[in-house]
Amino acid sequence: MDVPKINIQKILYTTDLSESGRHAFAYAASMAKQYQADLTVMHVVPAESEMDKRLIGYMPEELWEQLKKQSLQEARETLLGRKRDDAYIKKCVGDFCEEIQEAGPKEAYISYTVAVELGHPVEKIIKFAGDGGYDLIVMGSHGHSTFEDAMIGNTVRRVLRRAAIPVMVIRVPKDS
Repeated sequence: MDVPKINIQKILYTTDLSESGRHAFAYAASMAKQYQADLTVMHVVPAESEMDKRLIGYMPEELWEQLKKQSLQEARETLLGRKRDDAYIKKCVGDFCEEIQEAGPKEAYISYTVAVELGHPVEKIIKFAGDGGYDLIVMGSHGHSTFEDAMIGNTVRRVLRRAAIPVMVIRVPKDS
């Protein structure tokens, strides 16, 4: 039986800018270099948190929406450096990737594009991958049992279940 040739031309690497994302970037970059594939680094800024759904039952919806808009505006101003576009977030994501590459060997440098989306991470990743014609999604995962990791791990599990293309999950070593 002949082993089919895998042709990977476009890789979507998703990151929450955490240590697991840092570790997974090396795999995404290495695969992009090996296959001479285009690499896109994607970060999704969550538009609504699980906390929103729990807190809305404790106050009138109008008050909750007003508080949420105020908090979102303050967060947006902080993240975007008081700009109206996502250029600052894109710069942060780009700086994150550059920092990782600078720590490694110079011959391993790879070029990439940055995409920043606002919304539900799973929905945005699935849609972006499908619309962009990607061949592979690369994601990082801690693999611990903390609450924070359960939320991050939930995103990975849901992308795994819903993706129409292969998803590579990179586990961060336990000593990281």
